[in-house]
Amino acid sequence: MTPSAGDPRDEITSHIRDLRAFAMSLTRNHAAADDLVQDTIIKAWTNFDKFALGTNLRAWLFTILRNTFFSNRRKASREVADSDGIYAAGLSVLPQHDGKLAFGEFLVAFNQLSAEHREVLILVGANGYSYDEAAGMMGVATGTAKSRASRARARLCELMGMTSPTGNPLLADSAVLAVVLQSGLRVA
Repeated sequence: MTPSAGDPRDEITSHIRDLRAFAMSLTRNHAAADDLVQDTIIKAWTNFDKFALGTNLRAWLFTILRNTFFSNRRKASREVADSDGIYAAGLSVLPQHDGKLAFGEFLVAFNQLSAEHREVLILVGANGYSYDEAAGMMGVATGTAKSRASRARARLCELMGMTSPTGNPLLADSAVLAVVLQSGLRVA
């Protein structure tokens, strides 16, 4: 819809002074008020198809300004001020390719397990069945299922080189051990 005679878009400029005063009362900052008014006008212009002709344009603009102000405040409350980069410097993320490589290594090791060991790990580990349920599905005693799962995990850790001096296969990697010790968790 292009502006034409009697088009409410032509009225927008007559409300800028009142919008700026309202924005100043909300922000208490000249630059922030000007930015808020500019955002309001842009939103109004791009969404003019939602304005009902014959209704109060001034009220519609004030509603947009108010909603924009409070949306910006909610957004700012979730942001962390870190102008010196101290907070960001303490954050770290492992590269995504590490997970793919580790999963590839896992698959190679998993495929080297016996069929019985793969079966029990899939039932108990991946699918979350209890030892009793898994034993029933495999047609063995519950103790046999527990024993197979234990031996399968140990063999999988051995194949992946995840054995540690502490005997805890999950702490074989020195980086993992360092993180666990730094976090204050007790190492068994």
